[in-house]
Amino acid sequence: MSVRTESSAAHRAGFACFVGRPNAGKSTLTNALVGTKVAITSNRPQTTRHTVRGIVHRPDAQLVLVDTPGLHKPRTLLGERLNDVVRTTWSEVDVIGFCLPADQKIGPGDRYIAGELAEIKKTPKVAIVTKTDLVDSKTLAAQLIAIDRLGKELGIEWAEIIPVSAVGDTQVSLLADLLVPLLPEGPALYPEGDLTDEPEQVMVAELIREAALEGVRDELPHSIAVVVEEMLPRADRPADKPLLDVHANVYIERPSQKGIIIGPKGKRLKEVGTKSRKHIEALLGTPVFLDLHVKVAKDWQRDPKQLRKLGF
Repeated sequence: MSVRTESSAAHRAGFACFVGRPNAGKSTLTNALVGTKVAITSNRPQTTRHTVRGIVHRPDAQLVLVDTPGLHKPRTLLGERLNDVVRTTWSEVDVIGFCLPADQKIGPGDRYIAGELAEIKKTPKVAIVTKTDLVDSKTLAAQLIAIDRLGKELGIEWAEIIPVSAVGDTQVSLLADLLVPLLPEGPALYPEGDLTDEPEQVMVAELIREAALEGVRDELPHSIAVVVEEMLPRADRPADKPLLDVHANVYIERPSQKGIIIGPKGKRLKEVGTKSRKHIEALLGTPVFLDLHVKVAKDWQRDPKQLRKLGF
């Protein structure tokens, strides 16, 4: 009589995406699952623009996380494009994780997204209650009940409802355990060492953008775009002391915003450079010389030509 062990179970591999209104903890959760910083996290809503994939490697499975921008009612051409990206992604993944923060009651933004999710019939959906470290057990219980009710109202059958805290690392591996069985059987989709398939230049740009967003006044979050013009190894360096030259432009929409980014006597831009350089060096595993310039691209969010140039 043969006993089927865990290891002889079929390997699974597939795509999952986290959805939720802006700032619902999607990027932080992606990073916690992958165990390294791949998606940018910021306490500014609506900061993820590229579909950053994080890859969770396990003996029994490979879970590829697609981090989409938050879905919201669009106000600009950029907003419309982002929403199209979101819907396309939802229809192509194997499982959708709907993130709802534990510390905020279900609001119109959540209902809007849940309504859109209800339209996508075939894809299994997991409700993930994020930021559980911020609430007591009574508040959490009330939120779990509210999510269950929301599903019944809209005809969504949750495959699972799970509370997690990415910050406290609570239940994060359990979440992976619950997502894996929802993936199709098949071999790994990416080589073992890969954590993301985003081109390095895009990730470097995101890290600079994250640093530029920090501590900036509220009117700026959407106005910043970063383009890495080139990344070149410094030619005259010995092999054991490499240096990578990274040239990047920080684009804003109006000349009046330039001073905010640069700061008095260039202090703010210097801080942005120092902060992002540390993250870039950690990401690329090599010392970096970062050359940053601030440029004005007038009203780029509303101009199709500029959007294309800035990679949207």
